[in-house]
Amino acid sequence: MGRLKLGIIFGGTGEEHPISVKSAHEVANSLDIEKYEPYYIGITLNGEWKLCDGPSADWESGNCRPVIVSPDRSAHGLLVLDEGKYETIALDVVLPVLHGKFGEDGAMQGLLELSGIPYVGCDVQSSALCMDKSLTYTVVRSAGIATPNFWIVTADNDVNPDELTYPVFVKPARSGSSFGVSKVSSKEELAAALETAREFDSKVLIEEAVIGSEIGCSILGNDGDLLAGEVDRVALTHGFFKIHQEESPETGSENSTFIVPADIPAESRTLVQETAKVIYRTLGCRGLARVDLFLKEDGSVVLNEVNTLPGLTSYSRYPRMMAAAGIPLGDVIDRLVALTLAGRNG
Repeated sequence: MGRLKLGIIFGGTGEEHPISVKSAHEVANSLDIEKYEPYYIGITLNGEWKLCDGPSADWESGNCRPVIVSPDRSAHGLLVLDEGKYETIALDVVLPVLHGKFGEDGAMQGLLELSGIPYVGCDVQSSALCMDKSLTYTVVRSAGIATPNFWIVTADNDVNPDELTYPVFVKPARSGSSFGVSKVSSKEELAAALETAREFDSKVLIEEAVIGSEIGCSILGNDGDLLAGEVDRVALTHGFFKIHQEESPETGSENSTFIVPADIPAESRTLVQETAKVIYRTLGCRGLARVDLFLKEDGSVVLNEVNTLPGLTSYSRYPRMMAAAGIPLGDVIDRLVALTLAGRNG
């Protein structure tokens, strides 16, 4: 049997473009090339699609050719422009290594659904649901799981600053990581925080501050057969956790470190893992996701957020938690591809 033709899409037009490139670079380093024939499809910040040699830091200046994923199911793969003619490359499976807007919000998943190419990760519905934090909270609450209290602010409605209990967090409702997020300690700070969040999304979430430890749980699998990686804890020295916004995240954060396995009681670890699995199933997730929770002093947990295409960089939490459970990134990729193909054939 020949190698699987694996399309790896990375980059993108959103604020998380450079993180995606780093994630794809780590994926490339972890791939077993005896199993896979990789095709790297980079999307520039301007939205140009290019078939390139790999996700290096300067990939755009290398040997690239214009490429698109064909929405025509008879093509079942890539259309590559070469010397004025289109060459067709069939793909067995796609791994979208994309974060944030147009990556994990269902847009790319919709294109891949049209193309008929099996792809790793959550489908259109669960991707869109998890990307909008207000929708995530609403659905998860219906399963009896605690979430922060929240208020939605759009262009058509506003919020009375005197009705809020401070501190609160103000964040874009549909944006990845912590771009545009502000901690607001008084009503005088609210207007500026709303303005910052609106740079990333017209829909803004105001969320009560939850007092507790920030705990992460990586999940791998489909339906009833789920694997939870080791649990981590974000240890903060000051402020709040802002992933990917340091000058050099590879060398660490200026206010946070990650403790893996988390230094929490065994019963809390079990509660976090089991709650994360319930959330994952409730939201219809498939393939992989990182479920972030708050662990309160009374031992209860509250949902923070769900990341359907978590970072896979050298410093990212998801691969670190999986590695701590004895599953390195190369094995994670193998399992994800196997799950995808089994789901298509099942």
